[in-house]
Amino acid sequence: MAMIDFAKDRFLVSGGAGFLGSFVCEKLRARGVSPDRLVVPRRRNYDLTSEQAVRSLYADSRPDVVIHLAAEVGGIGANRANPGRFFFANLAMGLHMIERARLAGVRKFVQIGTICAYPKFTPVPFREEDLWSGYPEETNAPYGIAKKALLVMCQAYRQQYALNAIYLLPVNLYGPRDNFDPATSHVIPALIRKCVEAVRRGDDGIVCWGDGSPTREFLYVEDAAEGILLATERYDAGEPVNIGSGREISIHDLAALIARLTGFAGRIEWDTTQPNGQPRRCLEVTRARELFGFTAATDFETGLRRTVEWYRGAAGVEG
Repeated sequence: MAMIDFAKDRFLVSGGAGFLGSFVCEKLRARGVSPDRLVVPRRRNYDLTSEQAVRSLYADSRPDVVIHLAAEVGGIGANRANPGRFFFANLAMGLHMIERARLAGVRKFVQIGTICAYPKFTPVPFREEDLWSGYPEETNAPYGIAKKALLVMCQAYRQQYALNAIYLLPVNLYGPRDNFDPATSHVIPALIRKCVEAVRRGDDGIVCWGDGSPTREFLYVEDAAEGILLATERYDAGEPVNIGSGREISIHDLAALIARLTGFAGRIEWDTTQPNGQPRRCLEVTRARELFGFTAATDFETGLRRTVEWYRGAAGVEG
């Protein structure tokens, strides 16, 4: 096992200024990683889709451990509008980051994947062995396939070059600091914003995409960050590992729950001309528990309350 020394190792966290990354960096600092040994590249300085920029990043940061979180991602609408960009950007970033890690002799590389890589009709709960049993849901297939290609790259580099690369599959995340932009947000921040704004304006209804029947599993962002660091510290094999809570909820029930937590008492209408996305998502999470001791700790309603409170504060809306 690669020994991780939080007091001495240099950590490079791509996407470390983003939603999940900010919590990963907080937990790294809490584990004793000093600011001078924690590198968080910004896009204005390092375009990770550029081989030359990634070469410069590794030369400048000299990392022992790389956690590659950076991604171009969004909800169904954003995926449908940007399939080519999402495929290229995510594949290019991973391609360059993994190759330069090999050339730089990085001791541990952590690649964050996506459950969008799973086939559209994967049996529930999703088991890691089912990743290759079919084609992903069409609206996010380019993104999912690009990320899944990086699993193959990590495994191939482990086999040929002995690069200690691991691959983690976090389920849908939510929590404070999420993206609440209606053009690119995922379902929880989108619903929170709709409900909070409807209450503020006095609207008597909101409209949601699809018919409400799909199910999703959600993981509180701080739990996800903890799972990633436990794997970084304790897991050194090539098989992909799900990171999730193992509990699912329908979008219909989710919308009703968020309406209650935000105080929205109006109608929830469903626009069935818009896509549902994947029919069901719920992960088998035994492997993470057995291999590196991760179990989700945050109750779903508690996490949602914290997220609503954070959004109200960020948006300047009274609770």
